[in-house]
Amino acid sequence: MTNHRELASGNETPDPAFICEHCRNTIPGQAPGTAHRNHCPQCLWSLHVDLRIGDRRSGCRSPMEPIAVQVLNNGEWSLLHRCRRCGLIRANRIAGDDNECLLLSLALRPLARPPFPLDRVGIGAGIRTETGEGGIEP
Repeated sequence: MTNHRELASGNETPDPAFICEHCRNTIPGQAPGTAHRNHCPQCLWSLHVDLRIGDRRSGCRSPMEPIAVQVLNNGEWSLLHRCRRCGLIRANRIAGDDNECLLLSLALRPLARPPFPLDRVGIGAGIRTETGEGGIEP
């Protein structure tokens, strides 16, 4: 498996540029903040190409949809991708050139589309506040 040190020493060639299967943009093979470019920085879609990180040995080769972000204990963000064919979910580090608006959109998705009606938690349901009015305090 290729690591940062091998890439820096020139023992391995960096990943070549590729055309995104989802948005059809040409994507450089190298990305700031990661040794293996594994998703499009513009639409955040990926391909199921790895069995293990960076090995490019998966036979699936199907598109992987970005479904969420996760924040690790150290504050680093990762994208969660789901393979459209086999359903595998894999975490991938974000890269320095990833589309920030799409990353935020994924992060906010649970708040924008909760799995329950918002009136269950009292938003706009006439909950009494300290001022005696319904709704949520500013």
